[in-house]
Amino acid sequence: MKDNLNEALKYTQKIRNSNSNIRDDIVSDIYKNAEEITNKCVKKDTKKILEQQRLDDIITSKAFGGPLMILILAITLWLTITGANFPSECIAKFLFYIEGKLTLFFKYINCPKWIHGLLILGVYRTLAWVISVMFPPMAIFFPIFTFLEDLGYLPRVCFNMDYIFKKAHAHGKQVLTMCMGLGCNAAGIISCRIIDSPREKLIAILTNNFIPCNGRFPTLIALSSIFVGIHFYNNSLFASLIVTLMIIIGVILTLLTSYVLSKTLLKGFPSSFTLELPPYRKPQIGRILFTSLIDRTIFVLGRAIAVAAPAGVLIYMLTNIYIGNLNIATHIVNFVNPFAKAIGLDGFILIAFILGFPANEIVIPILIMLYLSTGTMMEFENIHQLKALLLNNGWTALTFINTMLFCLLHFPCATTLWTIKKETGSIKWTILSVLIPTITGITICFINTKIFNILT
Repeated sequence: MKDNLNEALKYTQKIRNSNSNIRDDIVSDIYKNAEEITNKCVKKDTKKILEQQRLDDIITSKAFGGPLMILILAITLWLTITGANFPSECIAKFLFYIEGKLTLFFKYINCPKWIHGLLILGVYRTLAWVISVMFPPMAIFFPIFTFLEDLGYLPRVCFNMDYIFKKAHAHGKQVLTMCMGLGCNAAGIISCRIIDSPREKLIAILTNNFIPCNGRFPTLIALSSIFVGIHFYNNSLFASLIVTLMIIIGVILTLLTSYVLSKTLLKGFPSSFTLELPPYRKPQIGRILFTSLIDRTIFVLGRAIAVAAPAGVLIYMLTNIYIGNLNIATHIVNFVNPFAKAIGLDGFILIAFILGFPANEIVIPILIMLYLSTGTMMEFENIHQLKALLLNNGWTALTFINTMLFCLLHFPCATTLWTIKKETGSIKWTILSVLIPTITGITICFINTKIFNILT
């Protein structure tokens, strides 16, 4: 026993003197021993293993790994955008048809007009927008995401990005939390539990909002379709490319912010972790449907509905209670307009984002409502009408770019913020999760406005 201990101490000293990574050497030795035991006990299909290794040589290579990730992301977004249009339209028509019937019922029972406005034009219409806009993209995106997860591709994404995240002093598993954030930032925050290091878990939580969620996609997609896609034959393709570019910008800012946090508030070095790439598997359709639709889509939609309902009441009150000749919302717009102009937006856009705090998917409906001064959220028949409305209200190329950037970089929604508070148990980190993306967004929009004004 004593001899074995001395031998182990000598071996440890030898590793230290050679300046090698002790942990990597120990893990390597464990895997070597495990492989020897496995070879004695388990029969392997050598041909299948070699085929998977050849596939990994391409998917995890420096030359093809990155471009392949971007291509798969663009295809996923294109399928989501294209596939969600028709069901979203059908759900909206059905829900607004129900709204008409509810309105007739309220008239039949001689309900006071303000109660009808509060409950139907406020709460119900807000929920109708959230469900019709949010459910179809999630019902497409989450199954595709779960399919890639079940297939065994997502760990390869983590492997490809691990080196870059280590350079940013963050954890490689943060890639997976970012991927989950594409569906919903609240779900992305919860998935940060897979990171063992408390410091790196906090970094992942604080930076997850840089990845656009399913609630922000409608705004990004609509603006892309209006100002880019509408000039081309296949606008969904170009819209998906612009949204992909926005996501890439979000990833870059995630890396930069992670590095800054690791050098300031959350000092430390990236912890090592051993990532064993699982074999490629045949996806289980039943599991994919249950996990994506019940476990993720319905769960996230339920949270969004819970926070959007009271928001409908607030929005209706702000746009229907008048002080003098103007409603409260317009007074607020006039107050924030100078600041909004300084960052390349206008007061209406800024207030739409603020009122959209409970659920990001209602930002565009609120903006339409404010521009038309109707006091209730409106629906346009086609994208050309929306473009005309925006241009008539002074939108320029700068407004389009900065609104896209601010949509990407503004504060988290109420659901995500609530989740951050629950996961961190801290008001401090919850406030920081609001300040970090918002200050970043304001700064970038301000710089972009200054550059644009100089060039023009």
